Amino acid sequence: MTDLHNLDGASSSIREAVRSGSGSEGIDWSDFNRRFDEHFPTLHRLFEELYGDRADCLDELTQLVLLAARSWAARSAELKELDAERERQGAWFLGNDMLGGVCYVDRYAGNLDGVRERIPYFKELGLTYLHLMPLFLAPEPLSDGGYAVSSYREVNPKLGTMEQLRELAAELRSEGISLVVDFIFNHTSNEHEWAVKAAQGDQRHSGYYWIFPDRTMPDAFEANVREIFPEDHPGSFVQLDDGRWVWATFHTFQWDLNYSNPEVFRAMAEEMLFLANQGISILRMDAVAFIWKQLGTACENLPQAHLLLKAFNAVCRLAAPSLLFKSEAIVHPDQVAEYIDPGECQLSYNPLQMALIWESMATRDVSLLSQALRRRHNLPGGTSWVNYVRSHDDIGWTFADEDAAELGINGFGHRRFLNSFYVNRFPGSFAHGVPFQDNPKTGDCRISGTTASLLGLEQEPSAAVERILLAHSIILSTGGVPLIYLGDEVAQSNDYTYADEPGHEFDSRWVHRPNYPVESYAQRSDPRTPQGRVFAGLKRMIEVRSATPEFAGTHLVGFETHNRHVLGYQRPSHDSVVLVLANFADTQQVISAETLSGFDGAAENLLTGAPERIGGGVQLDPRSFRWLRVRPVR
Repeated sequence: MTDLHNLDGASSSIREAVRSGSGSEGIDWSDFNRRFDEHFPTLHRLFEELYGDRADCLDELTQLVLLAARSWAARSAELKELDAERERQGAWFLGNDMLGGVCYVDRYAGNLDGVRERIPYFKELGLTYLHLMPLFLAPEPLSDGGYAVSSYREVNPKLGTMEQLRELAAELRSEGISLVVDFIFNHTSNEHEWAVKAAQGDQRHSGYYWIFPDRTMPDAFEANVREIFPEDHPGSFVQLDDGRWVWATFHTFQWDLNYSNPEVFRAMAEEMLFLANQGISILRMDAVAFIWKQLGTACENLPQAHLLLKAFNAVCRLAAPSLLFKSEAIVHPDQVAEYIDPGECQLSYNPLQMALIWESMATRDVSLLSQALRRRHNLPGGTSWVNYVRSHDDIGWTFADEDAAELGINGFGHRRFLNSFYVNRFPGSFAHGVPFQDNPKTGDCRISGTTASLLGLEQEPSAAVERILLAHSIILSTGGVPLIYLGDEVAQSNDYTYADEPGHEFDSRWVHRPNYPVESYAQRSDPRTPQGRVFAGLKRMIEVRSATPEFAGTHLVGFETHNRHVLGYQRPSHDSVVLVLANFADTQQVISAETLSGFDGAAENLLTGAPERIGGGVQLDPRSFRWLRVRPVR
């Protein structure tokens, strides 16, 4: 009998199983065999670390590789060509032409056919990456915006079919746009086939979830686990009709999967590879911090969470090698970075930069943002940030208290100020936000609102336009994939009627998920309107970025402006540097000649195309920014 711990023996045993059990005669297996030789040792090691103490571990690993082989055999010739092309290209997502857009299918386009009709607009904007928010079958009307998945293989019938999704992916790909969808793999909805069987008492499927007969184990876990949605339910468990308790980190209808069971890993790997074979290029790995549970811990950011992600990655390298992962980890900045690795998540949301753009807008002080860019921005080769001003989700203040303390800022008090500012409870605030998940016990609160409403469009349109462009100038120039919540490029405002829609009344995040803003898009070519000014300003930045080689990749070098209102950083290339200066103040600011003395006095303003003299210093208007190509003094 083969021992799991014997790599050569396990490899030979599994090779034989693939040869005899793949069920695909006449297929050239040379490419799969090459990748098996390269990646199986990694998968073997990870599986051993996760499940090596189980008697069924080798059998589960064998079944997993068989699954990968069958999935690869079923992969279309076009997708295999894409695999080969992206293998040759390397980190194709690091180009300065990358631009992302994100939307809900129903709210932005009605259905998948409506998304296809908007492809010409996506090309007009310059998108190369389109993230469609959760579009799979989910409970109605309560679905957590689609994040309670009832089937990973069925599109919500209101949106279309899996065949239409596959066709859309192919058409987008032909236009140079990669399709991104969410892979909600921490939990399923309580209406998923597995959950229904578990609720009926099926022993096998009860093992897919964390289900206990009484409160003994839930109480033990909850001694260390924080509440995530206290307005929805206390603690982390909810009671089933038969008296048992099931783990539900988020909403009562979202049941956490039990990855200590290797059958769950294999089942979810099968769903992942199914989606890859529909033409999905990138999976947004939802709630990565929560996927492993261990008694006596907070059950967040455990080492096994990283092992699971690496193991999923190794499976994809066998069967869908061009598929990439994007991490969604809204946790301590040090822990966010831990998920970013070519063998784990190649891309990651940049929640710290997002939060600190908003913090700088409120305070007119860039100290925290500047510190974060110097300390936490640069990433390992072959990886990238996904930078965003705001997403479908709320805004939380994810900066580290110890970073704030270095600057004399009390983290707890500062968060309370920011919450007050952005829900317009602070005198002089320009923001029109809505609180999300107010927790009176902790004083915690997060912020809902569109970019335009949070930056003052409803009371001071001219200044708001400048703030909107300033915020987007940061995500477009710091390095990574800039991601725009579609509609924000035409200054869409809050939808205060969100509570009138069934299922939305208790979730204020729907205030910033409005339906397609027809009038705003109609005004995008009119420079007399805020919508037109925002769209024109963004289009210019996008065009300049795609023509500026220094903006490729993520490498960034800090620049001390000696002015707490003005953010500075450098994007270097082999013989030139783009110096970015961004004034967050409501007053004119000056960067002195001495501060700029390390550069030649002649610069090129990339946004105007005009030469500029900086030898005597630079004067920045309120809420303005410069992208200057400069040359260091030799």
